[in-house]
Amino acid sequence: LSIYLLLLQEVSYHLAVYVPRILCLGPSGGSSREEQREEQREDLASQLLLLAPLEWLLLGEEPASGLHLLQENNQPSPLCGHVFKVGEPTYSCRECAADPTCVLCMKCFLGSIHKEHRYRMTTSGGGGFCDCGDAEAWKKGPYCQQHRHPPTDRDAEEDPVSVLPADMVARGVSIFSILLKYAVDMLTWDQEDQLPAGLEPLEDTYYCMLFNDEVHTYEQVIYTLQKAVNCSQKEAVSFATTVDRDGRKSVRYGDFQFCDQAKSVIVRNTSRQSKPLRVQVMHSSVVAHQCFALRALSWLGQIIQYSDGLRRVLCEVGLQRGPEGEYSSLVDKLMLNDSKMWKGARNIYHQLLMNSLLMDLKYKKIFAIQFAKNYRRLQTDFMEDDHERVVSVTSLSVQLFTVPTMARMLMVEENLMTTIIKTFVDHLRHRDLQGRFQFDRYTAQQAFKFGRVQSLIGDLKYILISRPSEWSDQLRLKFLEGLDAFLELLKCMQGMDPVVRQVGQHIEMEPEWEAAFTLQMKLTHIISMIQEWCSTDEHVLIEAYRKCLSALSHCHSGLPDGEQPISLSVAGHCVETFRYQVSQDKVSIHLPVCRLLAGLHVLLSRTEVASRFPEQLPLGELSPPLLIELPLRCLVLCAQVHAGMWRRNGFSLINQIYYYHNVKCRVEMFDKDMIMLQAGASMMDPNHFLMIVLSRFELFHIFSSADCRKRYRDTHKDVVQQNNTLMEEMLHLIIMVVGERYVSGVGQVESFDEVRREIIHQLSIRPMAHSELVKALPENGNKETGLERVIDSVASFKKPGVTGRGLYELRPEWNKHFNLYFHHFSRADQSKAEEAQRKLRRQNGEDTALPPPSPPLLCPLFGSLVNLLQCDVLLAVEGAVLQWAVEPSGGGWTESMLQRVLHLVGVALLEEEQQLESSSRDDDVTFNYTCKITRPGEAPSTSGSVLALLESLQNAPHLEVHKDMITWILKMVANIKTMRERTSSTLTVPVCPGQGPEETLRDKDKAERKRKAEMARLRREKIMAQMSEMQKHFINENKELFQQSLEELEASTSAAADNSPPSSESTCVAQVCVGPRRVGGAEHRQLVTCILCQEEQEVRGQGRAMVLAAFIQRSTVLSKNRRRNLPDPERHDPLFMNPDLSLGIHTASCGHIMHATCWQRYFEAVQLKEQRRQQRLRGHTSYDVENGEFLCPLCECLSNTVIPLLPHTHTPDYRYTPQVNSLFSLRVDHPSLEAWLKMTNQQITAIHSAHRKPAEPAVPDGFKVDFTPQNLFSSSVKEMITTFSMSTYKVGLKVNPNEQDQRVPVLSWSTCAYTIQSIGTHTHLGRDDCLSSLTRFSSACWTAAPPTTVQSHFIRLLAALVPDSRVENTLSILDIDMFHLLVYSVLSYSSVHSLDQSGQRVVDSAHLHILHLVTVAHLVQILLTSTTEEVCMDQDSSASEEEELTCRLYNTLRKHLGSVLPEVTSGWQLFRCVKAGCLPFLRATALFFHYLNSTAPPADLLVAGPGQWEALCSYLDLPSNLLQLHQNQHTLLEPWCCHPVVRQTLQVDGVIVRFPRESNRLIQLPEDYSILINQASSFTCPRSGGDKSRAPTLCLVCGSMLCSQSYCCQTEVDGEDVGACTAHTFTCGAGLGLFLRVRESQVLFVAGKTKGCFYPPPYLDDYGETDQGLKRGNPLHLCAERYRKIERLWRQHGIAEVIGHAQEANQTLVAIDWQHL
Repeated sequence: LSIYLLLLQEVSYHLAVYVPRILCLGPSGGSSREEQREEQREDLASQLLLLAPLEWLLLGEEPASGLHLLQENNQPSPLCGHVFKVGEPTYSCRECAADPTCVLCMKCFLGSIHKEHRYRMTTSGGGGFCDCGDAEAWKKGPYCQQHRHPPTDRDAEEDPVSVLPADMVARGVSIFSILLKYAVDMLTWDQEDQLPAGLEPLEDTYYCMLFNDEVHTYEQVIYTLQKAVNCSQKEAVSFATTVDRDGRKSVRYGDFQFCDQAKSVIVRNTSRQSKPLRVQVMHSSVVAHQCFALRALSWLGQIIQYSDGLRRVLCEVGLQRGPEGEYSSLVDKLMLNDSKMWKGARNIYHQLLMNSLLMDLKYKKIFAIQFAKNYRRLQTDFMEDDHERVVSVTSLSVQLFTVPTMARMLMVEENLMTTIIKTFVDHLRHRDLQGRFQFDRYTAQQAFKFGRVQSLIGDLKYILISRPSEWSDQLRLKFLEGLDAFLELLKCMQGMDPVVRQVGQHIEMEPEWEAAFTLQMKLTHIISMIQEWCSTDEHVLIEAYRKCLSALSHCHSGLPDGEQPISLSVAGHCVETFRYQVSQDKVSIHLPVCRLLAGLHVLLSRTEVASRFPEQLPLGELSPPLLIELPLRCLVLCAQVHAGMWRRNGFSLINQIYYYHNVKCRVEMFDKDMIMLQAGASMMDPNHFLMIVLSRFELFHIFSSADCRKRYRDTHKDVVQQNNTLMEEMLHLIIMVVGERYVSGVGQVESFDEVRREIIHQLSIRPMAHSELVKALPENGNKETGLERVIDSVASFKKPGVTGRGLYELRPEWNKHFNLYFHHFSRADQSKAEEAQRKLRRQNGEDTALPPPSPPLLCPLFGSLVNLLQCDVLLAVEGAVLQWAVEPSGGGWTESMLQRVLHLVGVALLEEEQQLESSSRDDDVTFNYTCKITRPGEAPSTSGSVLALLESLQNAPHLEVHKDMITWILKMVANIKTMRERTSSTLTVPVCPGQGPEETLRDKDKAERKRKAEMARLRREKIMAQMSEMQKHFINENKELFQQSLEELEASTSAAADNSPPSSESTCVAQVCVGPRRVGGAEHRQLVTCILCQEEQEVRGQGRAMVLAAFIQRSTVLSKNRRRNLPDPERHDPLFMNPDLSLGIHTASCGHIMHATCWQRYFEAVQLKEQRRQQRLRGHTSYDVENGEFLCPLCECLSNTVIPLLPHTHTPDYRYTPQVNSLFSLRVDHPSLEAWLKMTNQQITAIHSAHRKPAEPAVPDGFKVDFTPQNLFSSSVKEMITTFSMSTYKVGLKVNPNEQDQRVPVLSWSTCAYTIQSIGTHTHLGRDDCLSSLTRFSSACWTAAPPTTVQSHFIRLLAALVPDSRVENTLSILDIDMFHLLVYSVLSYSSVHSLDQSGQRVVDSAHLHILHLVTVAHLVQILLTSTTEEVCMDQDSSASEEEELTCRLYNTLRKHLGSVLPEVTSGWQLFRCVKAGCLPFLRATALFFHYLNSTAPPADLLVAGPGQWEALCSYLDLPSNLLQLHQNQHTLLEPWCCHPVVRQTLQVDGVIVRFPRESNRLIQLPEDYSILINQASSFTCPRSGGDKSRAPTLCLVCGSMLCSQSYCCQTEVDGEDVGACTAHTFTCGAGLGLFLRVRESQVLFVAGKTKGCFYPPPYLDDYGETDQGLKRGNPLHLCAERYRKIERLWRQHGIAEVIGHAQEANQTLVAIDWQHL
């Protein structure tokens, strides 16, 4: 002891000196980087100065080697004990887990047998731990490959402490107790300005410490902090985030005064609405010691991981009783002070408890007992606590109570079940005069408390979740004691929230109903579990039944007395009851005591206790009429609500009725009420039962008159209607009481049959997805529905396509089990199912009767139920309804009523048939319904028997629908007669003649049906004839229209596939689209119709402008370099596009055409509407009018500009020249490349000097520098050209419009080139409208710009290919995308050529020469960047010409560049490389010239195949061996190669773009979704040091993981705070993003800051369904087709449009703040 005290003194002194020095954080704030550095410094110092000495002392040697030694000697624990982080995947096996809380971590799961089973995957909320190795948690396979079963030869109770050296144990005890006591003292210390003895403070500084609560929002805290400690918003956000994460944060450091001032500001600012934020001014040393206390606890947690012995030492120390008696151990102290601690401290000590006490089985028990002893106090603290349950010590109950042996031990030793229930009841204090719960007018505080109290029910569920297989007397005793407490709770619920029918005026305030139903839902599983417990032991069951019965009689004695007794009589029977009307008196839907009794009653029948020990059961104590009273009132209430009698009671009642029947509550509500009625009816005279039912339905007067078959007349139409509905409901109730036998114990069935029947009836409505079926079935306490065992036997599964989900369809052989009056159908379901079934029967050519299916046998206890079917009162009712149906003149009758009566008759006949089949002699059969229905009515109404009435109804014209059913009934009657005659006759030979009547009936029936079918056929034929006549007439009227379209069709097909082989000359000409040999487009006028005014008009340059709706967006879809920053809009020069295509402008159009003026009017109207909408309500629409967006008026496609439609260019020459047709004259005009270059050079010189000085240089003849070409376009067309130019300029550069900017035409050309390139991968010369308009527009847009601008562009472009001394700093050939260069050069050449008045027609030649130059440059590009691996393949020695030329060209390049290029000998490889690299360029070029010159493409181009290369070359007038081109351009190779950048790029591994550019794909996703979840759970937020991200989100374009939807990662974009995803889209996708939200399993599309939508993810479960939100937890796998669909959308630039459509369709999407994601 003295050594211990000495040590204590030393340690205290050491801590007192060093802790404040190391851990006084000083002023907070500063950047997060500084804070992180500071934290690292503290960590290091506290490890070296404070913890290391303790480690030396404990181990007696150098810590690293000592710990290693400990670990080696330690027997590894079979328990895994991995504590889950937030969002980590957890797995539960649905076949082997003892209950749903048993989970495995991913590592253990993958190494276990369960991955082959049906498992459920969820994401953890944090805090639980992995149950691998816990034998009680798993029915089989408790160990994974890592955590082996402990070897059995070891002594089971061997103490791990005995393995350690004794001196180490002694040191361990003292160190652990000193440290643990220090930590507990510090964490539970409540004085802010002084320290415990021995740790006295040193300096005089304070912190203002802000604490977390669950009341205030982030915004309130941020705002308050900015005011209180005047910090920036960034800092305030960082403070708020830390407070939320750790539970507290110092916001100010200094002397007391300074901190106190901040405190008062915070308190003042937050106390207006609620209680203020908790703030304390704390002495800096106190804070330092508290920080170290947490480190000490973490350190203890780490040390005990090395050795089980040390773990046990720590457990001993923690649970050792202190001097103050029972609740004074250190662990007790921590638990009882839990609610006083802040979040961070709680988390750390809970973690320690899990690592120590819960991992040691011996101490887990001791801890559980302490926990149970403290249970009441802990829960009471939790009620007052303002933190979530996750961070409360009460949440440990799930670790302790779910272990079955432990739960039972606590139940027996600590009477836990009773404690929990009593604690629960105590906290719900609001009662009415009768002692029932009253939730009306709950204050916010009480509602909060009610929310907290519910966690107790969770604990109760944990204890009861696994029922005992053997009972001890002690357990029986304590369970029944718990049951008593539970019955007290149910008594408080019995009859709560009673309602009274409103008459006259509507209810003023909707009463509170939700709390009561929440309670009911939470208790549902508990009630079911208690019944399951009772079912396993006969003694317990009998006792429970007794207790429940007396509780019910107690409730009945509380019913208001003095209700008048009355006597009822009908059909010669008489019964005593009392006056009570649901429509006038109080009635409640909550009857849990009754319903529990009903459940126990069924168990008596199922376990056959009732038949074996009848003498022990108090069956006679409560009269059956009292048993059925309350449930009957409840069902009558439902009927009356349906009949519209309670309309004035508002929605709360409708909602209650909805939940009463809803799958979540019905098992313990509606179903049990049915059972109670069945139990009552089976114990009463059936006539008496029915009379009470009639009386409660308030229909008694209708049948009690002397002659009820005469129509009961009521003058009031509403009353008649109400009575009709009530009649239908009552008949339905009788059908259910007699027919619902699919409960094990009522009928002779198993639970399997029950589930199967539910599924059959759900699938009778329509085919359903797996999740819908699961939702339609009730879950048990283990979240299982039993669906999987049954489903495959009754249904077949249909896999989904690219959209939709997998569906189950009912197998046809199960249709005969369909029951129209299935008790769980809602009314809508019933009518859908009826329609579907009748339709099915018609398709199969059967009759449309839906007879009842044959019911299963009843259990003995319920056996007498069948007598209901043949009792006099029911026969009287049936007779009356049938009689009314015979003469349907009055109003007191409906078809549904008749249908229900027919159903009841059918059920009775089936019952009789079953009895006859199963009995041997006639006199055994007690059920003789057929005899009774043949009796005529009683004396006053002798109008024939039920059977006679049915026969007379069979052919009634107004009952056509029911005819088949009546026929079926009459058949059955005849059958039964036959059977009875058979059994009664002594002959053993079956009697044949008996079949007579049935046969004739059947034949009549067949003939009738045949006649009907014949009639229908004739009618059909007549109609068809009329239709074809009308069609002919229409074609004749509009002959010319049809003629025209036919001709066009023929023409187009012949043009597309030139099959007739005429002279080779003409075909070769027909297929050239560029150069002097090109064939102009067929000169056809283009007629188009405006979608707004429906006028038709020709497209002409001088006419009214026509436009196409279009959408321009920036795009990075083709980008090969996502790291490149976006260009600075003011200084960016777009004239040369880099080959990495990192940012382009894409234009798409839906192809709908309007007049420009119509469109302007439409757009103005949209703007006006938007202004008005903004005045009315804020928020966005799906399109942004301020940015010029609108929806296409016809197809609602998102658009933001219009493309003007321009006519085809006829001939390249703008002046009029007679069209020359002969090939010869075309060829004469074609100058050679040198000549053309020389001429162009002269022209350029002229332009240059004209710009500089007026001196007249040598100008080529006919070339006028100051010539202004004539205007080609009318003013309206010109205006539209400007409009579209400005749109591309605005979107492409993200700047304000400026018509004078030189870059305007370049951007128009750019969008043309980029759009053609982006469809290049799926080339089909088809998507005409948009591309051809775009290309024609681009070729004309120079006319809207100053000619000098365009000319200077051309000069710069040409200089990139043909060096020109007048142009400085040209780019290297590797930095230019050749297709863009080609398009820009071709389109800007027109401006130079327009000055040439010499009459030479060289435009086409120029185009061809430019194409040749660019193609060669592209070949050089390809060769320079080619990477050929040496392949040793013996090629044919005779290399082809192409390969030789390729080698020659390559070697020329090597000559210029020297060793930079590797040596390649294989010409074959080089040529292959060139061919592959060039193909995309040639395709794009072909498209471009096709649209520019409108030349029809040859047939070979339209089909992909081996001939495509040659076809492309000939279409572009290039030699099919492209390498012949460079023969005449040797001179250019040198300057291209000698450009300094080329060598530099190739030597240093820069970003080299290789050709052909691979088309981009979305990232590869793993096949199994849990891999993603695991990645996401280990992803920490990059900003808040090491904190787990709450919404990790994966970018599908580049694969970055982002921390979405949180304050910590917001950044500023254009002066606005945006979340990580939105910010990422601007760098990665030019404002457009595709993300996968990993924890939600949801794809997110974002466009800009205000637009976004969610899209179904590409992950499906085995049932073909997505699981957004991961609610169901079925394993998910990647569906490749769906992922390809998303990829296609992205590649085709369709994302923005999808978002537009989604937001139009669903207005709630518009309201989401997408920019914060």
